[in-house]
Amino acid sequence: MDFKHLKLYHYPATRSARVKWALHETIGDNFEVEVVSLYDGEQYHQDYMQINPNHSVPTLEIIFANGEVKQMLESGAIVSFLADAFPQKNLAPAANSFSIERADYQQMLFFAASAIDMMLWQIRIHEHVLPPSEIDQPSSARYRHKFTTEVEPQLIKRLNKHAYICGEHFTAADIIMGHNVMWAKMYGMCNDKAFSAYLSLISKRPAFLQAFADAGKFNPEPPAGSRMAGVFTG
Repeated sequence: MDFKHLKLYHYPATRSARVKWALHETIGDNFEVEVVSLYDGEQYHQDYMQINPNHSVPTLEIIFANGEVKQMLESGAIVSFLADAFPQKNLAPAANSFSIERADYQQMLFFAASAIDMMLWQIRIHEHVLPPSEIDQPSSARYRHKFTTEVEPQLIKRLNKHAYICGEHFTAADIIMGHNVMWAKMYGMCNDKAFSAYLSLISKRPAFLQAFADAGKFNPEPPAGSRMAGVFTG
């Protein structure tokens, strides 16, 4: 099924940047972007919550050639979908082949989009997002320890063996994992030279540069008086 129009609801440097990166890798600039001002609470507006009840970004709205409309909400699912929808871009091992390469690719993509993402999110909300009365410092410390002692060694082992997370070829798994490594470095983790070499490599891609051209607008800490106060649910 071909598409007629794609619209990405986005906020700089957040998970929606993963989708923006994947879109630039697959279809270039042939999509619309609407910024959702998270710190102004726009994700809680009734109109937006009708298309994304999770009050988050990304949302990718797909209008198919036959007029059907689908909203996708999960960055990992969207990146995976785009990679498979445009096989000519070689962002994923063939989906119709039972292969070690495909199994490893999916393992790392979902590891990045689920378990690793969860750890980083817990660190972020307990260090920058939640009000002081709700911050749980032991939770942040627990996930920092788990990330540095359990996750980082696995990733370093891979990156010391190959240029990319699944081998010598860039895949959509690197979109999710690369964003996570950037996220972790922002919180003082992923300091091994393997991560620096990895980021140096992936950040040279034109699609990366386009996806993160607005990253300077991101501030990890909500400004004083943010409209998220009182409505943020995690």
